[in-house]
Amino acid sequence: MIHKHLKYYTSHIKGDVPAGIVVFLVALPLCLGIALASGAPLFSGLIAGLVGGLVVAWLSGSQLSVSGPAAGLTVIVLNAIEKIGSFQGFLTALVIAGFMQLVLGYLRAGVIGAFFHSAVIKGMLAAIGLILIIKQLPHATGYDASFEGDESYMMETAGSSFFELTDSLRAITPGAVVISVVALLILIVWELSWFKKRKLFNLIPGPLIAVGWGVAYNLTAMKYAPEWAVSAKHLVTLPVLERPEALFDQFVFPDFSMLANPEIYMVAVTMAIIASLETLLSLEAVDKLDPLKRIAPTNRELKAQGVGNMISGMLGGLPITAVIVRSSANINAGGRTRIACFVHGVCLLISLLFFAHYLNYIPLACLAAILLQTGYKLAKPALFIKYYQQGFSQFLPFAVTVGAIIATDLLMGMAIGMAVGMYYVIKANYHAAITLTQDGSHYVLSLNKDVSFLNKALLRKFFLRIEENSTVVIDASKAQFIDHDILETIEDFLAAAPDDNIKVQVIDLYGKEKIKKHEAMVVINGRSKKPHSVA
Repeated sequence: MIHKHLKYYTSHIKGDVPAGIVVFLVALPLCLGIALASGAPLFSGLIAGLVGGLVVAWLSGSQLSVSGPAAGLTVIVLNAIEKIGSFQGFLTALVIAGFMQLVLGYLRAGVIGAFFHSAVIKGMLAAIGLILIIKQLPHATGYDASFEGDESYMMETAGSSFFELTDSLRAITPGAVVISVVALLILIVWELSWFKKRKLFNLIPGPLIAVGWGVAYNLTAMKYAPEWAVSAKHLVTLPVLERPEALFDQFVFPDFSMLANPEIYMVAVTMAIIASLETLLSLEAVDKLDPLKRIAPTNRELKAQGVGNMISGMLGGLPITAVIVRSSANINAGGRTRIACFVHGVCLLISLLFFAHYLNYIPLACLAAILLQTGYKLAKPALFIKYYQQGFSQFLPFAVTVGAIIATDLLMGMAIGMAVGMYYVIKANYHAAITLTQDGSHYVLSLNKDVSFLNKALLRKFFLRIEENSTVVIDASKAQFIDHDILETIEDFLAAAPDDNIKVQVIDLYGKEKIKKHEAMVVINGRSKKPHSVA
């Protein structure tokens, strides 16, 4: 068994290692930015990234999902630190939240993720793609008002993001534009079929070339044309450790003396619920993007995230969730197994210990180009056209989810999208559960599969359509479940049918055993028996 698993991982290692490096390059500024936006120490974001890559990658059942600090939780973290009164108190709440997630996993709460409408999941991906583009354009043009570039839309309203986008066009840094435009061209060229056929180009991922280009250009520009170089604030900013063991000095431990504070538990419950929902949504989305079409076990994922959050809280890290932006960057870069996520964690650790000084040369503009490409892949115009062609029952939940997430946040947007999706599901079942066909004065009313009280109004509507002096067959042979309200409505019709000289035949309404004895009941000329009296 071990040999089989080893062979599986080694067969994909050529794609996984470069993909892990790409995810690392994308994750690095995001870990720092999310920490900054959360009002937490910068190192807390990096610790969360390390735990997500080195621990959760192996505990998770997903081969492609990348875990780390999520921008969707920035407001909750910011408010929690303020309410509790200290970062160490917040860490206590995070440990408790992680334990709650672990319990949810054992209670098999992961099944919730399977109930999300497919169009809503695709809408979430498209919305995140559009938000990525909106959030990364300022970095790509050298306008740096927002440090984080992940799916950050709880911290800032959509309006402010659009204003930021408009302002970025007025405050263009020429050097950043050159870096991002050329980096985008490299990424586009790398996707061409001619390049994909060449083994050499397959070994080196486009995003790595884009980053290499950005560093080389900026170092050259600083030496020969300073006005075309990008300034330090447009570069990655990583804390530099004087010696490797100094990493341990950065750990902050929870303050368990604050367990008596009721705010701790309110924050813990909030984080556990939101982090779990975001993880399940991301997992569902990653499964849809997986080229190998694998399905990750959701309960195992909740357990993995719970353990990850407990460890992150114990070491001074931010909350961890499965994050769709880094996961999709992983898939786009060619990652196929958990090795890619683990490599990203190893790279984060090595960079912190030995190469922080050199990583600070990377311009944010070339990282923005990588995320712009990822955003475009998630929100391709072809996707919108595809859902439009499938009809409003698919397009409306998709489009509403996209709009709602951009206008509000991930969870609120998903809730709105799910409500619209649910409307169409109920509508479809509402009409499919009962059908009425007419041939002259002969009617057949069919009850199909499950008929609930929601179909009561439709059933009454059909009964009103039946004209006097008609013959009606009520066929329940295909129904697996019939609600009591539906039975009552049918009995009321049977009682009233003789008044309009309507003959009614009932098939398999009260079970096959009873129907064998009484295959049909005919109501003629004012004489009727209610079904419950037939035995």
